[in-house]
Amino acid sequence: MSGRARLAVFAWAATLLASCALLPLVEPATWILQVAFLLAVQTGVGAATRRVPLARPLTVAAQALVTLMMLTLIFARQQALLGIVPGPQAFQHFADLLRQGGDDISRYAIPAPLESDGIRLMILGGVLVIGLAVDTLAVTFRSAAPAGLPLLALYSVAAGLSEGGADWLWFLVAAAGYLMLLLAEGRDRLSQWGRVFGAAARTPGGEPGAVAPVRAGRRIGVVALGLALVVPIALPSMDGGLLDGAGTGVGAGNGSGGTISAVNPLVSLRDNLNVDEDRQVLTLKTNSDDLSDMYLRIVSLDDFDGSTWKPAKRHITSVPAQLPTPTGLSGDVKRAEIETRVSAAGWYQQDWLPMPYPPSGVDITGNWRYEPVGMTLVGDHGQTTGGETYTVKSLDVQPTAEQLADAPEPPAALKRQYTQVPDSVPGVVARTARQVTEGATNHYEQAVKLQDYFTLDGGFEYDTQVDVGTGPNAIAKFLKDKQGFCVHFSFAMAAMARSLGIPARVAVGFAPGTPQADGSVTVGLKDAHAWPELYFEGVGWTRFEPTPNRGTTPSYTQTEAPGSSLPDVARPSTSAGASTSAAPSASTSCDAQDKKLEACAGALPLDTSTPGDAGPPWYEIVSWTLLGLLAVVAPLLPMLWRLRRRQVRLASAQHASSGPGLPRGRRKAGAGGTATADGVTVAVLPDEIVPEYSAEAAAGHVLAVWRELTDTAWDYGIEPDDALTPRKAAARIVRLGQLEPEPAESVHRVAHAVEQVLFAPQPRAVPGLADDVRKLRVALRSRASRRTRLRAVVAPRSAVRALWDASDRWTALKARWAERWATALRRPSGQQQGG
Repeated sequence: MSGRARLAVFAWAATLLASCALLPLVEPATWILQVAFLLAVQTGVGAATRRVPLARPLTVAAQALVTLMMLTLIFARQQALLGIVPGPQAFQHFADLLRQGGDDISRYAIPAPLESDGIRLMILGGVLVIGLAVDTLAVTFRSAAPAGLPLLALYSVAAGLSEGGADWLWFLVAAAGYLMLLLAEGRDRLSQWGRVFGAAARTPGGEPGAVAPVRAGRRIGVVALGLALVVPIALPSMDGGLLDGAGTGVGAGNGSGGTISAVNPLVSLRDNLNVDEDRQVLTLKTNSDDLSDMYLRIVSLDDFDGSTWKPAKRHITSVPAQLPTPTGLSGDVKRAEIETRVSAAGWYQQDWLPMPYPPSGVDITGNWRYEPVGMTLVGDHGQTTGGETYTVKSLDVQPTAEQLADAPEPPAALKRQYTQVPDSVPGVVARTARQVTEGATNHYEQAVKLQDYFTLDGGFEYDTQVDVGTGPNAIAKFLKDKQGFCVHFSFAMAAMARSLGIPARVAVGFAPGTPQADGSVTVGLKDAHAWPELYFEGVGWTRFEPTPNRGTTPSYTQTEAPGSSLPDVARPSTSAGASTSAAPSASTSCDAQDKKLEACAGALPLDTSTPGDAGPPWYEIVSWTLLGLLAVVAPLLPMLWRLRRRQVRLASAQHASSGPGLPRGRRKAGAGGTATADGVTVAVLPDEIVPEYSAEAAAGHVLAVWRELTDTAWDYGIEPDDALTPRKAAARIVRLGQLEPEPAESVHRVAHAVEQVLFAPQPRAVPGLADDVRKLRVALRSRASRRTRLRAVVAPRSAVRALWDASDRWTALKARWAERWATALRRPSGQQQGG
């Protein structure tokens, strides 16, 4: 097997190993066998086209075409010509499947079913695209190192979506594939460097191989991998290492910093709540006299994009011994501190810690972090609530209606953040809010009227069997049909409050549970709830209850405010404290039909969003991923271009010195006339082409080495002077570089070789020129400062030739097209004018 074919096999294996990171995301795992076969076909097409050989772009195009035809055969054969040739209908079908896949990803928990064609297309198509990128970089363009970027992208997507604790294992598998690919490329290159790098034959009479360097490469790779895994964990200044499982959407680190991501907690909460059996989630004991207000708050959703609410990205810190006073709460408001001891069921594994709001202190063990804005605790390094027992001290804030009515305007920054309403929200939302609150003289009266509109005056029904619509129009449809459940009531009231200039957000957690005979309170799945929180300066974030027959109506909304005409009437919502039954009360729990239809617990996945609104569209994800890769790769382009150019030049010289002849496709001129190498064209005396090597080939290789030598000196600060002869240019490099005799002799050897091919009657290749250039680079590097060495590698000065080459090609292209147009328009010489 040739070196390139072997490299193609390793590229196939590396992609397949990296794709194993996707195994926990979907089931069954049989798709990996299909991916292996499709990747093998893709790799085989590349190997065949390179053997023809085709130009590199044509090789990539052939692989892409075959990949598209395979996907068409699998997913769109009904819409394709002959079942395999894609047309407009096939591409439209692909678009529909991708939209369906985005919808399914937002609806299904991990692992998602592979029966979804949309998800299957995303999996297979994504791996094939990554495989094409890896094969193109590592095999077609012979650059295995950059091939790690698409492999990293594949692993990162899988690790970002996975909720398991074995991400480190998949990282090791993917890293092993990448190291194998690098090793294969290195072995192939070592085999071309000559016998000096080869080891002794393993058996008498056997063929020597590059064993020692390969072993060194293995050791270096293993050490580098170990450092990449261990060092980030060991250093306290870093936010975790590659093996740091920071949980789902929670920050990494040791408790001194980090962020909590804007991952919607309702998705993981839904996975725990949407079960067929009503199960006990929490048990609590409290010294509070009023259990009707014992809401357990998990997290607040303060980011509203017009379709859904989600938590914003926040900084998290270590949990302080005494939590600060809630934002906006003044000393004039009556309050009492209560203590609650909470025990979570072992199966209830939630990242956010359910607590009464606002908490003033938390006593809990484990890896927990504090988010100050929402006053919530989040698990770190995989910490969850499963089996936890903790004590929470919280404030029972008891504002009066007068205090709420007299609340001044909130701070400008807070109001600006929490009153944002996207333009996509239909205007009927704001119009309805103004109509409902007509006559109100302050924000408090407006808030109470909004609550009454949903619970008393508006004719709304608590119904889980109605389709309330999707996307930004969902609230408008809900206001028209007047049917929905807790999520829709809270979302609508919060959006309407914002349209009136009242800061609002949505809280998610549990409504008051059911008191037991022993004085404890049990909280079950069907107590899951969502409610709006509105901000009043002097009181802070204040709970309201717009959902009929759910939870309890706050007492401060039942008292008539001074100067207002709000009626003091009985509320339909009842107190959980009135029941002493061991079973969940009807007032705080959904019935069996509600649960079957995923009403309260299942409503938490935000049904008001469109299928694609649960996350950004796939094309947006692809665009941002490409932009991210570009941002990473762009600064490295000069280095990568320079490394590739050095590799080509020195490999050309090595090839010439071994005497196998000019490589196919490299010859730029005939036996006489000119020779071109690396953008330099010189005259070459006519000469008979020898069987295995030509005069222009010798000139081209030597000139390529000379350009590499001058560019190497340029990278280390010695600018080239094209006005000098090769001999004087070499003397200038020796003088400015302060070279020792051995590297100086190497520079002069290359200069002499250039003069020989320019002026000798029969130019011949000179062996060892590539080694001479390497000696110069080692000598210059040893004398240069650390800054100069770093710049020579990362930002080499000679990389500007890439721009010069592009300019020259553009000028030549314009001249060639101008000549063609002139030829096309020129009248034939034999044509006569007139009749």
